[in-house]
Amino acid sequence: MKLNERSVAHYATCDSPADHAGFLRKRVERHHHHTHHTTSYQRRWFVLKGNLLFYFEERESREPMGLVVLEGCTVELCEAAEEFAFAIRFDDAGAKAYVLVADGQAAMEAWVKALSRASFDYMRLVVRELEKQLEEACKSLAACRKSPRRSSSGRKRHLSNPALLPVQEKPAVLENGYCTWGSSGVPGATSSPDRDGGYSKPPPLPPRRRSATGSAAGSPAPGLSLALQESPVSPETACFSKLHNWYGQEIAVLRREWLERQQRGNL
Repeated sequence: MKLNERSVAHYATCDSPADHAGFLRKRVERHHHHTHHTTSYQRRWFVLKGNLLFYFEERESREPMGLVVLEGCTVELCEAAEEFAFAIRFDDAGAKAYVLVADGQAAMEAWVKALSRASFDYMRLVVRELEKQLEEACKSLAACRKSPRRSSSGRKRHLSNPALLPVQEKPAVLENGYCTWGSSGVPGATSSPDRDGGYSKPPPLPPRRRSATGSAAGSPAPGLSLALQESPVSPETACFSKLHNWYGQEIAVLRREWLERQQRGNL
């Protein structure tokens, strides 16, 4: 693979976010006269961006020392003299294997997971799996749209059952020429449901007061004749304030008569 060193070096040190970064010890093997070799570990700063693994001499270094392209490789734990070691191996027979050592168990597991997901082959498998899930979701949605809606059938069953029919408002019931409590004639009044689910009949209005000075047949007193001739509140225009004032006229007349009797008695 041929890479542009300047472009790769710029990508390694630019402000683009890294997928993973940290210190690792890289194993270095040196051969001497084809008879024996020595093994040592160099501490390097590794930065993973996409499927490119850069390593620097120091964390503040502005130019990478090397690059590992993570394609066609496997990341696995390996047996080594150093603890927390893992290796990056390639399928090619003559390819070089990279043995790295982390500072601890958690760091080693994080690096193995990040490197295993960095290759383009892994991303291709993820995209295929997501496309498969999307296709299944689209098929399921299309099947739900073709099937009849449950809400419409439930509505038909609701209307066909007389017990579930909505309660219709009852017409206003008039007693003594006035609208009863809980009927539509008095704003804000409602009928309370009984235990059986129906609506109990609201209590009627109290009977009209009769004057103490009235006749036995129930005829109103002369002072009350004008007040009790006709109610200013009709069933069509019910108003609580007018109703209150109309019923208060009787009390006002009685109180005025009582004050007049008190004044005559004091004289």
